[in-house]
Amino acid sequence: MAYKSLSQPRQRLADQVYAQIMRAIREGSITADDRIVQEKLAEEFEISRTPVREALFRMEQEGILTITGRGSFKIRQLDTDEISEIYGARCAVEGYAARILADSNNAVINDMLREVIAKAEDLKVETVQAYFRANQTIHRAIVEATGNRFLLEFFDNLWNRGSSFTLFATIESVDLAKSLGDHMALIDAIETGNGSIAAEKMIAHVKDGCNLQFGAGQ
Repeated sequence: MAYKSLSQPRQRLADQVYAQIMRAIREGSITADDRIVQEKLAEEFEISRTPVREALFRMEQEGILTITGRGSFKIRQLDTDEISEIYGARCAVEGYAARILADSNNAVINDMLREVIAKAEDLKVETVQAYFRANQTIHRAIVEATGNRFLLEFFDNLWNRGSSFTLFATIESVDLAKSLGDHMALIDAIETGNGSIAAEKMIAHVKDGCNLQFGAGQ
């Protein structure tokens, strides 16, 4: 069977809607108390409901939103077991990424990661959003540096959830600066060239974040 060629737009409308809703969640414009209504979004974007519906159902499938009614959604709230599982999955993905980087121990990559960390941690404003973005930028750069696209896909699936920022925001009750720091020590561990040492350091680092998260809720 012969298929006709398809023209692919630079970025589909549904993807643009998805990106804008995610940004609104991270920036706090949409909170856990807000209802996200399909028809209202379509009016605000001045587009049909189809791409909006596609974006919202994608977010529901990814565990970011939950359906509250016909065409209505809210940010999905996670229980403590799910939070623990997210951090456990991060240990698996990011711990293995650290192991890969240590095994290759590429000086150019290590220097690049140090530059990423220094730049990301040089915060101009100290807000929840700024700390979240800094952490995400640093950890994503580490995973991306492995060159393993599947690891990066798993990473994005975990970190790009709207719930990730919602969870992170609860840490505001404690010293947010604790969410940064120790990142340079991760590169030190990678530079040992010992995959086990690097993986253990990364896993301990992620677990510290988990402890900070649960401590904020106490």
